[in-house]
Amino acid sequence: MDWRQHIVTDPDILAGKPVVRGTRLSVDFLLGLFAAGWTEPQVKENYPQLTTESLRAAFAFAAETLGEEGFYPLRRRAI
Repeated sequence: MDWRQHIVTDPDILAGKPVVRGTRLSVDFLLGLFAAGWTEPQVKENYPQLTTESLRAAFAFAAETLGEEGFYPLRRRAI
């Protein structure tokens, strides 16, 4: 999947956050919906401009960019 066909940045749209081309829907917003338990049909029903391919591109973008960055250790919670 070449996410570059679907995910773009523009300093005039959401201060340059990566968004789905032709929308103001940021990758982090979409990932947050899935993290909150939304399903693909729910996302597409609420945002009909999205396609299955554009949603996959958001995940591909996240996977590639996180894979290129350094390790982010998480803080331990007190048990």
